[in-house]
Amino acid sequence: MATAQDHPALTDEAAFELYVLPEVEVLLRVALSMTRNAADAEDLVQDTMLRAFRGISRFDGRYPRAWLLTILRNAHVNRNRRRRPELLRDADAGTSILETQTPYDSAEEVAVGQSFDHVVEDALARLPDRYRRVVELVDIEGLSYRGAAESLAVPVGTVMSRLHRARRRIRDQLIARGIVSAGGGR
Repeated sequence: MATAQDHPALTDEAAFELYVLPEVEVLLRVALSMTRNAADAEDLVQDTMLRAFRGISRFDGRYPRAWLLTILRNAHVNRNRRRRPELLRDADAGTSILETQTPYDSAEEVAVGQSFDHVVEDALARLPDRYRRVVELVDIEGLSYRGAAESLAVPVGTVMSRLHRARRRIRDQLIARGIVSAGGGR
């Protein structure tokens, strides 16, 4: 892996091209999983890239994906903090958010013909955020435990235990819906 020390004469633009641009697709996928809305995800990635460009001169070149995912996570948290007061001031805003959420499928709908992937997505969506984020980063985005830990600002052991608990909860939901047997197969 190339580091800033390997390229001491890099301009900010060249460093941005080397470290940031190759990670745009990953940033988009993670942002979409965070926001659940394509337009919001694109805005979040744009904000992340702007912040990364502003801070590229301070970046040491190590673990660019983890660095960028940390920026993405912080930008997402900041956006949500800014929105919260508006929701509290506007009583209709909370209602409109609830109206846009879709209800989960009933067990009958799943049994009658929903695909395995849909059931897994539903089980993932039902996880508490701290577990869902770890599954998304490790199992979906392919980050290492260390990369996920850096992105979430938690110890590697926390990533491992959350991932274990999340997988167990997903498996339990699949067993409860009759999609997999208690032995683990489909």
